[in-house]
Parts: sequence; structure tokens; C-alpha cells
Amino acid sequence: MIRNVLIAIVCLVTIEINAQEQKADSVKYWKGGGTTSLNFSQVSLSNWSGGGNNSVAGTFLFKGFLNHKKGKIAWDNTLDLGYGLTKQGDYKVAKSEDRLHLTTKLGYENGHHLFYTAMADFKTQFAIGYKDPLVQSVKISDFMAPGYLQFSLGMDYKPSDNFSLFVSPLTSKMTFVNDDALSHEGAYGVDVDEKMRGEYGASLKMTAQKKDLIKNVNGYTRLDLFTNYSENPQNIDVDWEFGFDMKINDYLSAVFKTNILYDDDIKYINSESIEEGPRVQVKQMFGAGLSYAF
Repeated sequence: MIRNVLIAIVCLVTIEINAQEQKADSVKYWKGGGTTSLNFSQVSLSNWSGGGNNSVAGTFLFKGFLNHKKGKIAWDNTLDLGYGLTKQGDYKVAKSEDRLHLTTKLGYENGHHLFYTAMADFKTQFAIGYKDPLVQSVKISDFMAPGYLQFSLGMDYKPSDNFSLFVSPLTSKMTFVNDDALSHEGAYGVDVDEKMRGEYGASLKMTAQKKDLIKNVNGYTRLDLFTNYSENPQNIDVDWEFGFDMKINDYLSAVFKTNILYDDDIKYINSESIEEGPRVQVKQMFGAGLSYAF
């Protein structure tokens, strides 16, 4: 009887050890992490002779990654989220930041840090955007209006976790405008009353980051380029972002970033509602607040 019990205990322990070894073996091929921050600013005026408005603003930012590498197979995933609100005086609450960007890449290593790679890239925003955000009478964007989905096949040069250069001669780009009013206007390059536009061309995606450019200051950049083979291939769509994360201590940080966009399909509408063609778009943000890295 005792012998049978001992044999059963040994078998259970062996099964548990094997399960733990398999679990550890499967987890060791994964690497993940990210940073999240919540930034605030506030101005309060009382009998201020110089004039001005009371204001309060808050912005939530998140950047995360989850990568898998086993043998010659590499699977990289990144998620970039941002949402910010601001309130000035008696005006309505308006958004100051709004982004949802997900990228996934599956590659097969060919040696010399080169990977045959398939990539999917998705971009949109969370909420309604207005041309006049303080009054909010002219709607110009919403969730999936626009939304961009891009599929690419090409080569990825990745000498380290801090740098990647992906070049694709075969890229499919889909622009979605899932809003009836914006679709009816033919916004973001879709045909009038259509909600999707397909383009085929070539693309480039470069990402780089550098820790401790100077003490406690990290830098990063991302550059996305796309050209349409069949329509004005010389007019290249550009999405370039660069910025700095400045660490104050374990829980306080400051963030500065700039985003520069050019899309030949996005026409600038002036204050008199007259279309003036595409323009370079620039957004800058500086904030300080709570942060956490994992």
C-alpha cells in the first residue's frame, strides 16, 4: 500500500516538474514590455488683469510590445495608444490627442539580420474629431473614419531590438470612412458615398530607439512611407513621428513628441470651406506627469 502511494507521489511530482519545464520553455521565447503615462496641465485665473481662460487638460499614453523569437521565426507586435482631453473656459471639452496604432510582423530569418517578412499595420482614432474643436460644429473624423489597414510583403533588416528597417515592394493599403456624412463628402480620398478605397504600391517602415541619449533621456523615431503605383507614385504618403521620454524618477516623467503627416488624398479645407489641396500636417505635444514602465 505504502509502495503504491509513493509511486503515485513520484509520478505526480514528475508530471508537475515536466509541466513547469514545458511552461518555462514556452515562455522564454517571449519578450514583452511597455510604458504608460498620464500627463496633466491646469491654469486657473481669478481677477487676472492680463486676461485669459481657465483650462485643464489630461493625456493618457501607452506604448507596448510583445515579441516572440524561436529559431528562425520572429513575430513582433506593437501597440500605441493615446487619448487626451482639454477644457478651456466655457468652451466644450475637446480632444487634444487621439490615436490607435497596431502593428504585427511575422518574419523568417535569412541570415545577416535579414527576415522575409509579412506585416499588417492598422491605424485609426477612438472618438469624433471637429475642425472647430472648441465649438464643435463641423465633424471631420470618427472611429474608422478614417481607418487605415495595410498589408505588406518584403524584407526586414533588424540588427537589434532597437532598430528595424522594413522595405516592401508589395503593399496593399485600404482606407476606410465608416461615417455616412464623411463618406458622402468623399473625405480622405474615397469616392463619394463609398466607404473604402484600395491602393497598391510600395512601402517602407523604419523604427529606432536609443536609451540614455543623455542621462535619463530616451529617444525614438518611427517613419512610415507609402507610394501608390497606379496614381501619382511621386506623391509619397509620409507619417513621421519622433520624440523624447525624460525620466524624473520611477513614477514621474516628461514627454515631448512631434508627428508630421503628408497624405496626397487628404485635402485641406480652409475656414471658408474651400478645398485647397493637401498640406503638411504637424502635431506637437509636451507633457509631464505620472509614468510607469514594465
